[in-house]
Amino acid sequence: MDAFLEVAGLTKAFPGVIANDHVDLTLRQGEVHAILGENGAGKSTLMKLIYGLYQPDSGEIRLDGAPVHFNSPRDAIRAGIGMVHQHFMLIPALTVADNIVLGDEPGGFRYDRKEAIRRVRALSEQYRLTVDPTAKIGSLTVGLQQRVEILKAFYREAKLLILDEPTALLTPQETEELFVVVRHLRDQGIPVLFISHKLDEVREIADRVTVMRAGKTVGSVQVKGTTSQELANLMVGRDVVLRIDKQPLNAGASVLDVENVSVQGHDKHERVKGVSFSVRAGEIFGIAGIDGNGQFELVDAIAGLAKVVDGTVRFNGQNITRLSPAKRTQSGIAYVPQDRQADGLVLDFDLVENTILRDFRRKPFSSGGWLRASAARVYAEGLIKRFDVRPPNASRKAGELSGGNQQKVILAREVGRNPSLLIVAQPTRGLDVGAIEGIHRELLKLRDSGKAIILVSLELDEIMSLSDRIGVIHDGKLLEIVDGPSATREQLGLLMTGIHPKDGVAVGTETHSSSPSSPQETGGPS
Repeated sequence: MDAFLEVAGLTKAFPGVIANDHVDLTLRQGEVHAILGENGAGKSTLMKLIYGLYQPDSGEIRLDGAPVHFNSPRDAIRAGIGMVHQHFMLIPALTVADNIVLGDEPGGFRYDRKEAIRRVRALSEQYRLTVDPTAKIGSLTVGLQQRVEILKAFYREAKLLILDEPTALLTPQETEELFVVVRHLRDQGIPVLFISHKLDEVREIADRVTVMRAGKTVGSVQVKGTTSQELANLMVGRDVVLRIDKQPLNAGASVLDVENVSVQGHDKHERVKGVSFSVRAGEIFGIAGIDGNGQFELVDAIAGLAKVVDGTVRFNGQNITRLSPAKRTQSGIAYVPQDRQADGLVLDFDLVENTILRDFRRKPFSSGGWLRASAARVYAEGLIKRFDVRPPNASRKAGELSGGNQQKVILAREVGRNPSLLIVAQPTRGLDVGAIEGIHRELLKLRDSGKAIILVSLELDEIMSLSDRIGVIHDGKLLEIVDGPSATREQLGLLMTGIHPKDGVAVGTETHSSSPSSPQETGGPS
């Protein structure tokens, strides 16, 4: 199979860090080639060099056998390279067709919208990327927006497609739909570069994988015959523990009590409907559900970011239903939101400012109304080291970090506050296997020290491996609370789609109305 793209000795340095260090890569025609590596390994930098967003300090890029040099993405697009970024570049107020043809509109100054719609519809049929050309981008799911980005690339006649962390924002169902598209592209002979940190996904979709570590390529292997453990060790440079070792549950008193809580979404529709549960000291309470079933509105309400329209939230016995987010933070609640860029960080602030964002008014970070910059820096550098944020430079702006490292900064800030209750929504989204191992270890350490944790994740394996109890939410209602260690994927999968086990309540489960003193609620035998 002929090489379509060849990268030889590509190097790119930024102040204080060599992002790419003599990187080599070969992509063949009709191949899905995964680039696997830890956060900060240089994957996204390499893609930006290939796409013309950055220019290399040294090295060569060859396309279809000929050397190329791109001064901008426009040059790369003209050469036939398309790229779908992790965070989409779409205009929400415009339609699908308007977004796809933007900058290359049929009719020129006299924009022919009907022709644009016709072309986009034909393109979507050709590549089996079903999407309504007349729909507004703002009304589409994340998975459909990603399809629009892919169609944008092929509208400009892309011969090679780069997908940068394409599943980071997708549900499991949307991920499967994406894989169908990628396989179809491969069958048509279109080479795909698939950047990821998820081992199982790489093994499912890729033909070959190149592993990067600390800015260097450390090897390329055929996916067939390679285990997840081998790939993980190659990524991190050490033996990685893929299985979680969890101490037996030693739960204490109830820390959080949610009683018949209902919450409205931004559209004023009821997203959470009469939910009740409790979380005890020393336990991880997982919330499982298909995306869009109210789980994120529920934890927003507990954190004070969404209004509770009915019901009560009690924290350590105190009614906090009407408390402000700041008051809840001061009382000992920490929150890692699912959208790290919109809700978790101030992207224009440096890492020092972001790590003290909730606590800059208290000692030792301020004194007499003055900020103590040296104390804040020492604190930030300690968290950066503890959570392995890369590059380890407290002066870097949050917006300059990779998505995974941005997530680490938020986790570091919230965990570092030593809360009584930690709410984590999608805590490992965008993280590589080594970072996930570290985050899971931190969460279990908090649990074992007596902290209460609410874990919301769309990764069912993560919910099952970490949670002591699992509340399954469907259509805004908490259908069932099941014992974590004995839960099965089949049991949870049925509940997540709104189907109860055949014989009513399955063994090891309780309904959300069970009293806290029942054997099931305390994790004892049923």
